[in-house]
Amino acid sequence: MRRSALIFAGPRRVEIVEEELGPPPAGHVLVRAQVSAISAGTELLVYRGELPSDRPLDESLPALAGAPFSYPARYGYAVVGEVIAVGAGVPAARLGGRVFALAPHASAVVLPAPDAFAVPEGFDAERAALFASMETAVNLVLDGAPRLGERVAVLGQGIIGLLVTSLLSRFPLEALVAVEGDATRAARALSLGAGAAVPSLAEARGAFADGDGADVTFELTGDPRSLDAALALTGREGRVVVGSFYGTKRAPLDLGAHFHRGRLTIASSQVSALPPALTGRWDRARRRRAAWEALSRVDAAALVSHRFALGRAAEAYACLDAGPVEALQVLLTYD
Repeated sequence: MRRSALIFAGPRRVEIVEEELGPPPAGHVLVRAQVSAISAGTELLVYRGELPSDRPLDESLPALAGAPFSYPARYGYAVVGEVIAVGAGVPAARLGGRVFALAPHASAVVLPAPDAFAVPEGFDAERAALFASMETAVNLVLDGAPRLGERVAVLGQGIIGLLVTSLLSRFPLEALVAVEGDATRAARALSLGAGAAVPSLAEARGAFADGDGADVTFELTGDPRSLDAALALTGREGRVVVGSFYGTKRAPLDLGAHFHRGRLTIASSQVSALPPALTGRWDRARRRRAAWEALSRVDAAALVSHRFALGRAAEAYACLDAGPVEALQVLLTYD
């Protein structure tokens, strides 16, 4: 069959190419795409040309591993579709099933059968397209390890920030404060369980009972300048969990008295690896189950803001690149 696939030809240059796709080999499935989700984080760095060129896009995903990043490139890791053919050794019962695939944007993909994750009953394609983002949010919360009665701040209420807020709202925290300058996103954070949503660092510190700062701060803005704000908001011996990937972007960082004498901790969180302290009890399958369960509780319709047919993909990326605050989860659709 023929498929349409998205290629990043260069910075801010998106092309759609037509390709021949053979039948799935043994142990593989052929999936016809229904929707795919655009990441407003790393994927925008690919689009803008802000990724370092000394390493692969993502060593943990076969489709994105290999040679160091260069153009032309394929990217994406959130395709939802229907299994329309199976290779030898794959049960015929998989035909017709809706699956999620960590694969670049294309109207059809071939991948190993175990990597085509069955979408739970009751999930439509758009909700399922949020799965990768929710799995990232689950990993962030596992890395942050919030404790009973702690004060938690979440900087940035894009799609990842909102999903992290939704997860944290289920914890018995003393305070959960979302820091977001856009009123619409702040309102969404409140609807997902934030105790307060404030536009600035000064108001965030005041949102805690005695102004002593957060025990845990999640930095999820994608802007390296926000890491300084996260440190300033975090109290003595607190911890900052950085979920943002800044690519080649740089910003000054104040590691002076507040950081040094306050014994603050900065930890990175990335979904390709589980928190080391949990690997005795957790594996990726358990994390996937937790993400699907959490996703079933979220109002997906409130998070999907834009839909573009694959042929209009250039418009979709330009929309996100321009930074309109009303753009949350942008989906590509396939007829």
